[in-house]
Amino acid sequence: MSEKAENTRRLRVVVADDQAAVREPLAAVLGLAEDIDVVAAAADGGEVLAAVAAGPVDVVLMDLRMPVMDGIEATRRLTEEHPEVAVVVLTTFADDESILGALGAGARGYLTKNAGRQDITRAIRAAGAGQSVLDREVQNRLLATARARTPAPRAAGQPLPADLTPREREVLALIGQGLSNRGIAEKLFISEATVKTHINNLFAKSHIRDRAEAVRRAIEAGLA
Repeated sequence: MSEKAENTRRLRVVVADDQAAVREPLAAVLGLAEDIDVVAAAADGGEVLAAVAAGPVDVVLMDLRMPVMDGIEATRRLTEEHPEVAVVVLTTFADDESILGALGAGARGYLTKNAGRQDITRAIRAAGAGQSVLDREVQNRLLATARARTPAPRAAGQPLPADLTPREREVLALIGQGLSNRGIAEKLFISEATVKTHINNLFAKSHIRDRAEAVRRAIEAGLA
């Protein structure tokens, strides 16, 4: 059976990295996925914007440190000019400035280059579906930063809604501890699909936009 399934809705992806030795093999590997079409490869943020303008594009896999226009500025421009396009960062950098800068600019996912092919394709699919995926290392950095900036977890912040179920609160607590969906599923002995259902429900009830905000809300509520 061919990896390219004709009846599968394919995500149109731009791969951006200033190093051809990274960009070209990555584009080739991603192109093997049955639901991903790599429609362009870009060496800097300016080329990303041009590729998206030529479109259509669903997801940009974005390096951060690029010449001409870096990934954070390109992400900010895309968020303003093409909000329908999701950005997933793939970078070697996991410092606070890079993470917060990219997420603040509108990135929907953040992975380090230690991520494997399955992690990258999973993040692209999640971003294309309007969800966020953060590398475990990135989640831990956000958790540490949020804790450092929140001296009294219960003293401030929006309270959690009263209609959260015990399981939803448990899932939120595990997100706050930096666990991925798979890690939560293993911890609670439930499927990843069930975890996603709980996350969707608690995000809707709590008006949480993404995983980074979920970490912050868990800390403020004293769950993490």
